[in-house]
Amino acid sequence: MTKLSVNINKVATIRNSRGGNIPDVAKIAQDCELFGAQGITVHPRPDERHIKYSDVYEIKPLIKTELNIEGYPSQKFIELVVNIKPAQVTLVPDMPDALTSNRGWDVEANLDKLIGLIELFKSKGIRTSIFIGTDLKNITCAAKTGTDRIELYTGPYAENYDKDRKKAIVPFVEAAKLAGELGLGLNAGHDLNLRNLACFVSQIPSTDEVSIGHALISDALYYGLEKTISMYNECLKQI
Repeated sequence: MTKLSVNINKVATIRNSRGGNIPDVAKIAQDCELFGAQGITVHPRPDERHIKYSDVYEIKPLIKTELNIEGYPSQKFIELVVNIKPAQVTLVPDMPDALTSNRGWDVEANLDKLIGLIELFKSKGIRTSIFIGTDLKNITCAAKTGTDRIELYTGPYAENYDKDRKKAIVPFVEAAKLAGELGLGLNAGHDLNLRNLACFVSQIPSTDEVSIGHALISDALYYGLEKTISMYNECLKQI
């Protein structure tokens, strides 16, 4: 079954809006695992507007499944990853002022940089993933970096799902097929939710992991965290 990694950034956003430690981000991470998540994702940004670097150090020893740290590879981010040694690092091309991840890497233009980073992280025993779109040439370039996986940016799929779901999934199916042929593992993330998730994984059963934060935490306001995680896991079983 495709693994569910819960991105807890939005929990930290709520906490930071008032100061203090409510909600307790570390406890939420543990509860997500207790309720059935197979991983926890954090995305620390330079301004620490949600997850703080100190949060990552606190959470790491508490995680019993997998910790995925995603972010733009600034020097501070690189040092964090090397020190923490998460199960996985996901490299995204966000600039510091980006509201959210909204595009994948232009791998060819950043090939040397990505090769160096991936060599560094893999030498520390960290699985690597590159956040990327569905352009097939770009995916072919990604394989040249030595990365273990790619994470498909699913924003366009989610945006077009209600218009024409069959058409929306086509480039992702093609991208997944090529990734498999190139020996790349496959993750997916961005705007996946209870409406569109089951369709995605049913059409792309080779998906190793989905990282979901905003939609899942929003759904938890209505259903509660435990039930919400169960609902997302049920979507992942429908393949």
